[in-house]
Amino acid sequence: MTRGMWGAGTIAAGLAAGAAAVAVYRSTSARRRISRALLQERLPQVVIVGAGFGGLTAARTLRGAPVRLTLVDRRNHHLFQPLLYQVATAALNPADISAPIRSVLRHQLNAQVVLGEVTSIEPDRRRVHLADGLELPYDFLIVGTGATHSYFGRDDWAPLAPGLKTVEDALEIRRRILLAFERAEREPDPAAQRALLTFVVIGAGPTGVELAGALAEIARHTLLADFRHIDPESARIVLLEALPTVLPTYSPPSQAAARRQLQRLGVEVRTSARVTAVDDAGVTAGGERIPSRTVLWGAGVAASPLGRSLGERRDRTGRVEVRSDLTVHGHPEISVVGDLALARGKDGSLVPGVAPAAIQAGRHAARNVMRMVAGEPPEPFHYWDKGLLATIGRAAAVADIRKLHVSGLPAWLLWLFVHVFFLIGFRNRVAVILQWAWSYLTFKRGARLITDTAEQWRFIADRRAPVPPDVPAPDGVGHPSPAAHSPP
Repeated sequence: MTRGMWGAGTIAAGLAAGAAAVAVYRSTSARRRISRALLQERLPQVVIVGAGFGGLTAARTLRGAPVRLTLVDRRNHHLFQPLLYQVATAALNPADISAPIRSVLRHQLNAQVVLGEVTSIEPDRRRVHLADGLELPYDFLIVGTGATHSYFGRDDWAPLAPGLKTVEDALEIRRRILLAFERAEREPDPAAQRALLTFVVIGAGPTGVELAGALAEIARHTLLADFRHIDPESARIVLLEALPTVLPTYSPPSQAAARRQLQRLGVEVRTSARVTAVDDAGVTAGGERIPSRTVLWGAGVAASPLGRSLGERRDRTGRVEVRSDLTVHGHPEISVVGDLALARGKDGSLVPGVAPAAIQAGRHAARNVMRMVAGEPPEPFHYWDKGLLATIGRAAAVADIRKLHVSGLPAWLLWLFVHVFFLIGFRNRVAVILQWAWSYLTFKRGARLITDTAEQWRFIADRRAPVPPDVPAPDGVGHPSPAAHSPP
């Protein structure tokens, strides 16, 4: 081929790329004009608060419906919470399990996204109030703001034992775990070194079990050859549970299998061990003192405080009692989905606070909105129990699928498939599969970065610890006054 032909081909390719760019621009501009026109029409206004599994599913279900949709969230991303512990234990990066909300809904012409924190709801006036003073009127409202940590009245434990609900929580836990090994490497006192290499996880539900298993793998495999003065394999992982079993909501066979797999990884599992004290030097549980500088919380959750705006019918954790169609008593225009809803199945059993339940509830609430817009009555919600999954470590997991109980490698492979399937975005699926394959083959974790976090600075402020002189405080966080304590 001659040089002239190469040049002609290059020009043709450039012209084609330019034409494609112009077409994309025109298509995007046209979509924006159509969307703007739709949002200004006199259609019923639907507001969805929260872009978790329930809220985002509801929004996507309303695509093409004759409504104007506004989705409000205080963060700009949807978070795949079941894999959050893998960010906390340095297996994945936050972007691998997150997706920008605007990107997810960019082709949905009847939808707009508002970044803001909802502080209250006025059901009688049909108004949603945001922290910046903005008011959003609605004809129909779907609330899916989820849950937060519960320390059972001991909120003073929160800075000492962080829970795992947000990306910020995960990064702070990752920082504490990795920093504990670094400090132990330089610690000359054997007792202090043992405390630094002792990790206590409070609560043996799915989050606690997954954290404990991942911690054991980090110590036994990932960091094994990385230090010169400590043996990471000597790290002590203690899992505490106040109830008699691990994974209390799972079947007895799965509970027994999970315990065996944890112990095989070297985790000390202590059940019927109620925690009575947590401080910056350790934990007291079951009458025993456990010196530890890294304590993690997975013991309890409380519903979002926004539920208080939706009436007095709530349980002790703050969940809003809903009718069979997921609407609030006395306000059929308001639906509650996900962890905030106290919903019951046909047999009277509570719908669990898991991702599949939130997805089903969000889809059902959106379909009921479409029925009511069409003048039809809403239908009752029927939860389809797809089972429970929990991973413990490499080729170690448990699964309850109706009457089938699976553990070990088959359960782990099922867990991998399910979680990759539900991830939003092709890029996220590919990234997670590649990261898991790399970790499985090499025992390496690619996200082992120690970074300053907002939670770290809040802890320093709470404890009135001195700020390191060479570390600037993050934007919006002032330097605390000096005192004797050091950050975790």
